[in-house]
Amino acid sequence: QVQLVESGGGLVQPGGSLRLSCQASRIGFSINAAAWYRQAPGKERELVADIKRNGITTYADSVKGRFTISRDNANNQETVYLQMNSLRPEDTAVYYCSADGHYYNDREEPVVLRTWGQGTQVTVSS
Repeated sequence: QVQLVESGGGLVQPGGSLRLSCQASRIGFSINAAAWYRQAPGKERELVADIKRNGITTYADSVKGRFTISRDNANNQETVYLQMNSLRPEDTAVYYCSADGHYYNDREEPVVLRTWGQGTQVTVSS
């Protein structure tokens, strides 16, 4: 089992910044691709940004130039970040991270899975 633990959400004024983090609970879990989604009240969940293992990133048009997705693997523990600058009220939503990856179990067999974070609230308001 691998869980993604999110942090960094909160209340910020328009024009402000927040940095979301999403850390895998299992050391040795290797991420092949990760993404951030968001869901505003009454709206469908939408893809905000994703990052591939080779570092290639894509962004929704609404956040290009303002948001940056990144990842690191310090101490063999994967963390994915979303740096959000120049925030707008329309960025208000619950943000979720997801990751496709694998780890090796006690029998050294690969376990491939997709996992999600619990969501973190981002509110942009004056």
